[in-house]
Amino acid sequence: MHKRQPSSSYTTSWTNDISSIDRAAWDSLAKPLAIPFLEWDWLRLMEISGSTTAKTGWLPHHLSVWSSGRLVALAPMYIKGHSAGEFVFDHVWADVAGRLEIEYYPKMVGMSPFTPMAGYRFLIAAGENESELTALMVAEIDRMCRSYRMSGSSFLFADPQWRHAMLKHGYLGWRHQSYAWHNQNYRNFDEYLAVFNSNQRRNIKRERQAIEKQGVTIRTFTGDDIPRSFFPLMYRYYESTNDKFGPWGCRYLTKPFFDGLYHYFRHRLLIVAAFDEKEASIPLGMSMLVTKGTQLYGRYWGCSRPVNALHFNACYYVPIEWAITNHIRRFDPGAGGGHKIRRGFEAVPSYSLHRFYDPRLARVMQTHIDEINQLEQEQIDNLNHELPFARRLKN
Repeated sequence: MHKRQPSSSYTTSWTNDISSIDRAAWDSLAKPLAIPFLEWDWLRLMEISGSTTAKTGWLPHHLSVWSSGRLVALAPMYIKGHSAGEFVFDHVWADVAGRLEIEYYPKMVGMSPFTPMAGYRFLIAAGENESELTALMVAEIDRMCRSYRMSGSSFLFADPQWRHAMLKHGYLGWRHQSYAWHNQNYRNFDEYLAVFNSNQRRNIKRERQAIEKQGVTIRTFTGDDIPRSFFPLMYRYYESTNDKFGPWGCRYLTKPFFDGLYHYFRHRLLIVAAFDEKEASIPLGMSMLVTKGTQLYGRYWGCSRPVNALHFNACYYVPIEWAITNHIRRFDPGAGGGHKIRRGFEAVPSYSLHRFYDPRLARVMQTHIDEINQLEQEQIDNLNHELPFARRLKN
């Protein structure tokens, strides 16, 4: 761990190993957040499983701030040698950098790796001067990036409120399109179905009934009720699902990561498992979701053989039904998939924040970002016009 004493009463430090920071101290800052993906166990699993390493192009480089030996702020960060696994497709900026003969990599990125879920922010202890600490951390990130000749620093899937503070520090905001389901105080799934127009309501009922007609049953498992045998199987399904997309797949996590989830993170997991009536002990398909408080996040899914409508049921309908029963307010199903609109997920904005250290590249982004953001908002609005609802919902 490299420490640096600034002029204030705070000490900043950088580390490539999250284990060098006490778990309880880290989580005292991370657990108050709505999002679970900045907690120590999740990020440490990424590191010890070999998923985020220098070899994979995700070198952990976490910034911490201390006061009289007490941890008061954190910024989980990574030095990147590529843009894979970020789900913010910045290749256009890499292309502009190439045309200007600017080295785009390495760059500094703040996010929960491979996790396109909004909520990233600096972790700051309650009662501390957040404005002062934010300014200190931004200055230290700038210093580190300039010292190591990085092209820029960015924060992906930023907390919507936190981004306003970072815009004041000179970061440029880039809007993207994501999806979300919002619970409108539904009492049951049938009440949710009632918001759809009659045609789509029939389609969803047909897709729900298709599972039973194929001799398949679906069950949900949480926490300690999740069998240990599910985790290596979930990895195999995750692997096979991504392999179908060849070089465009998103297979970034290792088998040890999934094995470690059983030991360190199952208290945050929801597994939706589908069973064939002829083989009721081994799931023929599963989806894995993460839950915290009133939030639900879809992460991975896969199956051993094609089953009509299984994906829609395991990844959308059954999690929505579980969310209603368990008073979840918001369900983020993950990246991609225009078919989500037909299942009641609304298009919503998400945000990334960017700073380039070469003034030429910074000027290009500053010149065009407003137009880019306007076009993205038009895309969000157009998608939402396709929602098959009988009436407009309120977020």
